[in-house]
Amino acid sequence: MRRCSRTGCTNPAVATLTYAYADSTAVVGPLATYAEPHSYDLCEEHALRLTVPKGWEVVRHEGEFALPEPSADDLTALAEAVREAGRPDRQPEAPDFSVGGGRRGHLRALPDPREE
Repeated sequence: MRRCSRTGCTNPAVATLTYAYADSTAVVGPLATYAEPHSYDLCEEHALRLTVPKGWEVVRHEGEFALPEPSADDLTALAEAVREAGRPDRQPEAPDFSVGGGRRGHLRALPDPREE
């Protein structure tokens, strides 16, 4: 379940906000199937209370926002991930830091130039 993008809000997302900058328009519609990098997931309260700068327009979904029902695909993927993580013979994958390409979060290991 995705959460509202507003800082400090922990409510579940039920709507997606997208900006059409060329038209000075904010569009609030039903929750998108996938999280997109240039859109924001909002809870019902924030989706209904959204305000925009002067001169902008809000196009809002008419009707109620509702939590999406989990699909069989979502449940199957979750079950497979839990099953895979719990396998006793599973070896954790270690990144190859020897070539400087290993990545862990936002940090990157670089080779020591003195060792080259």
